[in-house]
Amino acid sequence: MSKSSANRRLGPELSLATGIGKNDDVLVIGLTTADETDGDGTPSLVIGEGLFDDAVASAIDASLAAVGAQGSAGELTRLPAPAGLDVASVLAVGLGAPAKLDDAEHIRRQAGVAARSLAGVSTAVTTLSTADLTAAAEGFFLGAYRFDEFRTTPPEKAPLGSVRLLVPAVDRDTKAVLERAEAIARAVSIARDFVNTPPSHLYPDEFAARAKALGSAAGLKVEILDEVALEKGGYGGIIGVGKGSSRPPRLVRLTHSGGRKAKTVALVGKGITFDTGGISIKPAAGMENMTSDMGGAAAVIATTILAAELNVGVTVIATVPMAENMPSSTAQRPGDVLTQYGGKTVEVINTDAEGRLILADAIVRACEDDPDYLIDTATLTGAQMVALGTRTPGVMGTDEFRDRVAAISQAEGESGWPMPFPDELRPDLDSRVADLANVTNHRWGGMLSAGIYLREFVADGVQWAHIDIAGPAFNTGGPWGYTGKGGTGVPVRTIYALLEEIAAEG
Repeated sequence: MSKSSANRRLGPELSLATGIGKNDDVLVIGLTTADETDGDGTPSLVIGEGLFDDAVASAIDASLAAVGAQGSAGELTRLPAPAGLDVASVLAVGLGAPAKLDDAEHIRRQAGVAARSLAGVSTAVTTLSTADLTAAAEGFFLGAYRFDEFRTTPPEKAPLGSVRLLVPAVDRDTKAVLERAEAIARAVSIARDFVNTPPSHLYPDEFAARAKALGSAAGLKVEILDEVALEKGGYGGIIGVGKGSSRPPRLVRLTHSGGRKAKTVALVGKGITFDTGGISIKPAAGMENMTSDMGGAAAVIATTILAAELNVGVTVIATVPMAENMPSSTAQRPGDVLTQYGGKTVEVINTDAEGRLILADAIVRACEDDPDYLIDTATLTGAQMVALGTRTPGVMGTDEFRDRVAAISQAEGESGWPMPFPDELRPDLDSRVADLANVTNHRWGGMLSAGIYLREFVADGVQWAHIDIAGPAFNTGGPWGYTGKGGTGVPVRTIYALLEEIAAEG
């Protein structure tokens, strides 16, 4: 196994502080735009009360005014530190309107903007934590994330080394908040690492081995089914997709026990380690981004590990199918019929609609555990991006649970949006020769049709949500907020927040 999340530094070291120390290099502060009601038309510093004296604050304020800092969201202004501060420089990050101080995701993003600009800095200290400790901690950690494993020459500047988060007092409560925030950010980074690892180095067997190593270290129960066990067990979807590759498929099961009376949440994530489209091959342009087609599996594995690390009070059972979708003389063909786990037959009209085939097997297996809730997530359809863009997951499923998951996703800053299951789309999945076809005979509502296909495999009475993250799992554009290019770790924070909410219900 090559170097992975288990043995590498994922982000800066985070700690709490009540004041600026002599070893701090940069002070990071927030700057809001001018409040139209205050009459003076000047931006305002966001500084925790009592962290340093009024003279220092006034000096910083005057310097920022002199260089024309406006406090607009994401604006960065770096200044020499005034006399009286034991740091070399001050970095002001714009927060926008004062009302934005109540928006945790906004603080998280601006902390990420600051972190991305601090490469080469050993230790930063920040007042953004006085606005929202969790958001500031997660934003700095994720904004400083890098994936340099395959670079033979290290970047000129080292990643940000450590961040000290200023708070009025360091006590049990603030320590607990920081511990949780850092664990969540680390889990998101683990998911990012999985997605960013190229398919030459992360194929089904290696993916399963890494999941086992991380899961076992976190105290999870781990089970891996190889191609022989999958064939014997009747996992026709996973076998069908994987049989075109020389690297055979796997099914990984990870279990965190929340206690005897705890509710059970089943998690399923699509783990296509590379997707050529199979015989229905994709266009060459952009195909390299299909290294991200296991983003759902990455998120599910990372979230289950996080559940164990923070000992969330629900039982979490992850069922993660892994395969590589390749064209070859042994690959499944358009027109083939396979039998999904559980017995339903499927006519494979398009081999590039492979994710739903492996997910269906996993969903049926997950429902055998009699869960109270089931969440699956996948980079499933290009139609998700057509409908919602590259940053907004589509959330489908049973109505009440779908809306609950979407609301949590929005509260966590991952922006999920509830989507319907129109009745008229279901007949279009009828097959000429089998129980179902894996795609419709038209291009309309493709994201919704894929969700409707998965619904066919969810057991009656299970509250279910499907999160399509085709765009949100992988950033092909420029860095923004705490999100760099490549894997994003969506929807780890959404799923974990849901687990905590379910645990709190008892």
